[in-house]
Amino acid sequence: MNKTVDADFLALPLAAVSDAAISTAKDAGASHVDVRIERTRTGLLSLRDARPETQSDESIAGVGVRVIVNGAWGFASSPEISVDVAKKLALTAVAMAKTSKPLSTELVSLVSEPVYANQTWVSDYEIDPFAVSDSEKKDRLADLSDRLLKSSGVNHTSARTMFVKEQKHYADSYGTSTTQQRVRLQTQIEAISIGDHGFESMRTLAQPAGFGWEWMGNKHWDWDSEIAELPALLAEKVAAPSVEPGRYDVLVHPSNLWLTIHESIGHATELDRAIGYEANYAGTSFATPDKLNKLQYGSKLMNVTGDRSTSHGLSTVGFDDEGVAAQRWDIIKDGLLVGYQLDRRIAAVVDRDRSNGCAFADSPAHVPIQRMPNVSLQPNPTGPTYDEMVASMEDGIIIKGDKSWSIDMQRYNFQFTGQQFHRVKNGKIVGQLKDVAYQATTTDFWGSMKVVGGPSTYVLGGAFNCGKAQPGQVAAVSHGCPAAIFDKVNILNTVAEAGK
Repeated sequence: MNKTVDADFLALPLAAVSDAAISTAKDAGASHVDVRIERTRTGLLSLRDARPETQSDESIAGVGVRVIVNGAWGFASSPEISVDVAKKLALTAVAMAKTSKPLSTELVSLVSEPVYANQTWVSDYEIDPFAVSDSEKKDRLADLSDRLLKSSGVNHTSARTMFVKEQKHYADSYGTSTTQQRVRLQTQIEAISIGDHGFESMRTLAQPAGFGWEWMGNKHWDWDSEIAELPALLAEKVAAPSVEPGRYDVLVHPSNLWLTIHESIGHATELDRAIGYEANYAGTSFATPDKLNKLQYGSKLMNVTGDRSTSHGLSTVGFDDEGVAAQRWDIIKDGLLVGYQLDRRIAAVVDRDRSNGCAFADSPAHVPIQRMPNVSLQPNPTGPTYDEMVASMEDGIIIKGDKSWSIDMQRYNFQFTGQQFHRVKNGKIVGQLKDVAYQATTTDFWGSMKVVGGPSTYVLGGAFNCGKAQPGQVAAVSHGCPAAIFDKVNILNTVAEAGK
């Protein structure tokens, strides 16, 4: 397991730059100063029909200085990392705070956090994807694509992998200093069928995660087996009947349920959103603070945690972008709303003693804001296996893989589709359906959860591209969950709905 930060990042004048910014800003009147020195490298490779289509390798680096002066924010950043630049940024940030003070509607303050001096943290990965040759990456994707193209029912394939290495040095005026490095990778491979039936596709269910290139072997995800099964699944989908709308018991696989968690729980329990400080991209939230410890969010089988510590989680860190140590906490307990996601500013606004470490900025040019941790539905410790769950269903539908979705600006009314829809009758899978979407309100849906799978059904899903704020920022986040069965969910026919 790789546990060292790259030497070339450590060779940057990290301490000298942060010390210069902090001392300069304090001398100019700042009561709080924090400095982030960052470098993020993003690689992308895509293939069409097993042939290279797009390739890129981009890096963003720089330093950002944030201050509080007389209860007002100030911020400045630069792509140049040097002591002289740090001093200039500090003075600019202080000047910005003084300029904005007359327009401020609040006195900004941050809750306290213990000091963590000279701390280093590296995520759990084995093979740096940037150390793997382009030809090796291309050959792996081409091989998997070629296997699909050998099937007569597959006309085209699309394969795409994205890999990121994020490095951050944080220091503040209280004495905290942390240096971190994390790696993440996402690969999707899609099989496409074109014919008299029109256009149909199906892609792999593999999720993005905090792995290196080892994710593309078969140790952590069985790519070979999934690729072998995909053509037959696609052919069955092409020939499948369109769903009859109505109410069905629905078994939602983790490859689909993670997104429902993200949209209806993750965004809804961001406290800045719930109190109206944030509405960009995803709106506000129905789960307002007056409902804390009162709102029955779902059935008593529902236990949801927030954390920044899950191994291989996309939101996993050692410390957040305000120097707060990674934590785990309850968001929903026995179906009851009991917690929110906090950064240090929002924690102070609502009189909490401590942040739970949810501050993040996606580049040195952006200020840290409250961002989603890994928000996960916990499995039933004694719950059934996936096969046992299927066998328990008399009349229902299994939904796998994510596709399109829609949710209102209060995170309350929604509908989701998927990649695969399997019809179940009397405990047996009898074929696929298509044109399926499930629709509900957040509390009705989670209230209808009647079976939660055991630990063997648990999968860590997630996304690279959760958007928030203005100017917009993007963050990666994971959502773990088991398979779960929901009672009498409203199923729509997407073709019929589109025609209305």
